[in-house]
Amino acid sequence: MDSHTHRAFERLEIVETGRRRRWSDEEKLKIVLESLAGPRLVSATARRHGISRSQLVTWRRVFRAERIGSETGPTFVPAVLTPALEPPRPEMTRTVSRMEIVLVGGRRIVVDADVDAEALARVVSVLDRP
Repeated sequence: MDSHTHRAFERLEIVETGRRRRWSDEEKLKIVLESLAGPRLVSATARRHGISRSQLVTWRRVFRAERIGSETGPTFVPAVLTPALEPPRPEMTRTVSRMEIVLVGGRRIVVDADVDAEALARVVSVLDRP
């Protein structure tokens, strides 16, 4: 053999670049959701998990496409037609009349003018007791 070719084999070095990491779908989803948790988390999340930013962006794009594809199409809500109700008529504003009753002991009762007389009599009899 030629000595020149022999020297080339003496200098051959094998450089270990590492094995490719295989990520399960669950791991990918966990990493993608972590990167979506807040603004500007893509690079930090990629560094934390030892992947490139572009790899994480690709996973996010696939995740988004799967979410959009998994959503069902537009759904319709059944409409029920009912006859229109009459709008409420504005009632005439009535003036509220109040009465102030001062009892013997100095107690005061303030009631509307259309108070139930029997109920008022019971209240006054209770309050007017010595």
